[in-house]
Amino acid sequence: MAYSHSAPFHADVVGSYLRPDELKTARADFAAGRIDEAMLKAVEDRLITDLVARQKAAGLHVITDGEFRRGWWHFDFMWGLNGVDHAAAAHRVAFHDEVTPADTATVTGKIDGHGHPFIEHFKFVKRFEDGDTVARQTMPSPAQTRFVLTGNASAYPYDAYYRDDDELTGDIVAAYRQVIADLYAAGCRNVQFDDCTWTRLCDRSVRERLGWSDEDALRLQQENLDVINAVIAGQPEDLVITTHVCRGNFHSTWLSSGGYAPVASKLFGEENVDAYYLEFDDDRSGDFEPLAKVSGDKKVVLGLITSKKPELEDRQTIKDRIQEASRYVPLDRLCLSTQCGFASTEEGNKLTEDQQWAKIALVRSVAEEVWGE
Repeated sequence: MAYSHSAPFHADVVGSYLRPDELKTARADFAAGRIDEAMLKAVEDRLITDLVARQKAAGLHVITDGEFRRGWWHFDFMWGLNGVDHAAAAHRVAFHDEVTPADTATVTGKIDGHGHPFIEHFKFVKRFEDGDTVARQTMPSPAQTRFVLTGNASAYPYDAYYRDDDELTGDIVAAYRQVIADLYAAGCRNVQFDDCTWTRLCDRSVRERLGWSDEDALRLQQENLDVINAVIAGQPEDLVITTHVCRGNFHSTWLSSGGYAPVASKLFGEENVDAYYLEFDDDRSGDFEPLAKVSGDKKVVLGLITSKKPELEDRQTIKDRIQEASRYVPLDRLCLSTQCGFASTEEGNKLTEDQQWAKIALVRSVAEEVWGE
């Protein structure tokens, strides 16, 4: 029986972990044709089993596969949809001081969610649930998938399959609902949408680089909201759907800056998720005041401990910031995590595995002091 309490948890994680060198080697060997798929899967299975044991030993109530079967936090999910394929990106994404590899996802047919490989990935983790833990499945948000597929239309037109963005969006929604239905049938009760679309709208320099006017930004907020809420509508009551709102996490670099104020009304007031995992690890994230827009009884997971740097944060400073955030969201609806995963891509952030687990231990111990668990 899985842990009876619903996510998020007072001591929580975003879900990705540093890839062991053995895994990176196996994936490179598979790509080069030196080992077959079965041999790669055997390595993945063994290392994920070890990772789950480590998560449990750390006292976490949530277990994930660390995204060990993926190269990217988002593209692997998109590539798993029928009608979506891998392509070379026309432009690499410019992070602060670095650019990403030239990968992207494009429409190659009618989009459908049947038979998604993440279902089997989840089933493998599900088997390790026990009385203290629940398995989580992470995936890019529907808005993220829409952003990628519509944004690639100029380089990779999809007019052979769809009349317009609205028709494409309808099939994205249906595909997500199919994947989630299949996950639910496999026993999944905790889905996390990872999303970088909202924070692009918080950074004027990013908006200017992408050519988005203020009117475009407002339209894009509504489009984000509509596609996400269409996927969430009517889902089972015992299925917890949360979202991690990210400013970019690639090799310890970042994509955008700016507080949540420009999107708070739509994101916090109208997106129908159960909880938000939010980045608050440095000045780029702004202050807590936008949290006043969080509606209903939604929870907020404060990402106060960075996954980008190895140095441990000061314990008292973290506790003080939790108390500051409680001015806007009651303390019993707040939780603590790192601001992002440790490896949104297989390159991973610039810290060691020991430093990664020290960060998680800090999350856990501070949560015990603040919430008594």
